[in-house]
Amino acid sequence: MDECRYFHNPRCSKSRAALALLQARGIEPEIVAYLDAPPSIEELQALLQALGMAPRNLLRTGEEAYKALGLDDPGVDDARLLAAMHSHPKLIERPIFVRGQRAVVGRPPERVLELLD
Repeated sequence: MDECRYFHNPRCSKSRAALALLQARGIEPEIVAYLDAPPSIEELQALLQALGMAPRNLLRTGEEAYKALGLDDPGVDDARLLAAMHSHPKLIERPIFVRGQRAVVGRPPERVLELLD
């Protein structure tokens, strides 16, 4: 099986549920505690490429920092969005399951199963 990583927030019920789905299928991914060790800008760019997403689509718009940093302004460029996600990892949507060169955001949790073909 390809290398698997799981960007996990153990305080998030969706993140716990998606991880449980993987584990029930015998998948034990490398757990990335992204809130404790935020991904670098380069890691975020690689994640976005694997996800096939733009930075704005990976933002948690309900977080306090989203409005406080003015990220709701559509004129904010990708570089600033990436810097904000690196500095404030709570802004990163979760969970993210990475298998090989592909990734998926586990919302709903069952989406992680899409990478188990």
